[in-house]
Amino acid sequence: MEEIYVFGHKSPDTDTICSAIAYAKIKNLTPARLGEINEETKFVLEKFCVEIPRPIENVEGKKVVLVDHNEFQQSADGIEKAEIVEVIDHHKIKFSYDKPIKFLTEPLGSTATVIAKYFESDIEKIEVNEKKKIKGLLLSAILSDTVVFKSPTTTEEDKKIANELAKAVGIDALIKFGIDIKKAKGSIRGKTVESIIMADFKEFDFNGKKVGIGQTEIVDINEIYEIKAQISKFLENLKNENYEMTVFVATDIIKEGSELFFAGDKSKIEKAFGIKVVGNFVYIPGLMSRKKQVVPKLQQVF
Repeated sequence: MEEIYVFGHKSPDTDTICSAIAYAKIKNLTPARLGEINEETKFVLEKFCVEIPRPIENVEGKKVVLVDHNEFQQSADGIEKAEIVEVIDHHKIKFSYDKPIKFLTEPLGSTATVIAKYFESDIEKIEVNEKKKIKGLLLSAILSDTVVFKSPTTTEEDKKIANELAKAVGIDALIKFGIDIKKAKGSIRGKTVESIIMADFKEFDFNGKKVGIGQTEIVDINEIYEIKAQISKFLENLKNENYEMTVFVATDIIKEGSELFFAGDKSKIEKAFGIKVVGNFVYIPGLMSRKKQVVPKLQQVF
């Protein structure tokens, strides 16, 4: 039987990796990743004793399942010449393919929620120890992508499914566990500016204009202010390579707001967020989600 690879987007986060592993286990496929995992994801995999998926660089000619993304810009090299079998996602749809395939998407807080919801009966058929691991990964991914239910992308269904998964894996202090997950990558001290910005960086096509948006979550916003000059310089250099605009969102999960840095047309930032900007960064209270609060607004002004 030909191998089918399951993977998420480039610069993988916890939802991408855990969803790929879970769905691969459910359907007896091969999980893969398109980059190095971050400290948060490493913490989760170690917590549930699960191996890191193997890397895959080019998927030309391979059979693949896409999770947690559907835009080719965010996918593997060679994706245009791969055989896409299925897509499972929770982002906006920008996908075209020349044959009918399974495409499962719902506006929930994470891809893991989609998988836990629609494949519950399949998960229950897995051997007991492995089933507990998979449920633990799905729970962790939900907590991660919803920023422990603080993100505006969070739905009541995310909370309901997370609580059911927590009960199944024996986690009583659900919120504390979610904060522990976030704290695993909460500090950026000692990291390079490039690694901070590019760790969760996605490219978007807004009306033919290429825009790059990175995001990190931290527990102390002051760490960002210590390196704001370096962040601004990196974004400007990155923009000059081949972007119309580059954006970096540093989200403080404790204060529940974000410092938004950018390189490009300031008027577009001001129009998108209805604010006045002095310089090239601005703090926006309540800004938590790239998917729901940044991408749609920028896409509209472009």
